[in-house]
Amino acid sequence: MKGRILTQKIIYEFKEHLISEERSGATVEKYIRDVKAFAVYVNGAEITKETVINYKKQLQESYAVRSINSMLASINSLFAFLGWHDLKVKSIKLQQQIYCSEEKELTKAEYTRLCRAAKHKHNERLNLILQTICGTGIRVSELQYITVESVKSGEATVSCKAKTRSVFIVKELQKKLLRYAQSHGIKTGCIFITRTGKPISRTNIWREMKNLCLEAEVSPTKVFPHNLRHLFARVFYGIEKDIAKLADILGHSSINTTRIYIISTGTEHRRRMENMRLII
Repeated sequence: MKGRILTQKIIYEFKEHLISEERSGATVEKYIRDVKAFAVYVNGAEITKETVINYKKQLQESYAVRSINSMLASINSLFAFLGWHDLKVKSIKLQQQIYCSEEKELTKAEYTRLCRAAKHKHNERLNLILQTICGTGIRVSELQYITVESVKSGEATVSCKAKTRSVFIVKELQKKLLRYAQSHGIKTGCIFITRTGKPISRTNIWREMKNLCLEAEVSPTKVFPHNLRHLFARVFYGIEKDIAKLADILGHSSINTTRIYIISTGTEHRRRMENMRLII
């Protein structure tokens, strides 16, 4: 147990390890952020199993279960890297949700209002970003693969989390993206770029989306890029009813992840129960 001190050198080596495992940039950033938060908590003291358990208890006072489990996964990964396996703690058991909060679910009508608000603000780039994520189901980090070349072919090859998949671009979206690229002098490469020619960052997209909330009359709690991906998933599943196919389209390794994307709201769940008419 002696000598189990979390140093900046260890954190740096852990980061290099994650990169060597070909983890995505977002994943590396997230793991290191969680590890640094734990480092602040221990404040240079020797780490024991009791220390980790107490940290877990402290997290429970401030975060939701899913967030806590995500943070613990980062720390456990660090312990595995260091060979400190006896320090690993169990995640908190969470009953699978059967419906989601309406306060968080973005509806198709709200998505439409966001697009119109972006258009009204003369932010054509954001308008098309919203439609591209929602119309293909890609992650915001995968927008870099929406290039002039991929749009012309109608298919983008996306690499994320050590997996490669094909993403189809429907004809109507093709026309809009090519028209946008032509009008902005973008002849090759990534379509969604800044004035300096670099791919637009998720932070900028997030901020620009939040600026639409007031005019679109949509709660800010619903407005973030990943919710567009969830909307794509729900609409696709509503038509196809094929969760395995949806998992492939979204790039999920596990169908359990995909299930989270397609849970209905409490109101919809209640309506289905009412329609069962089992109360005589």
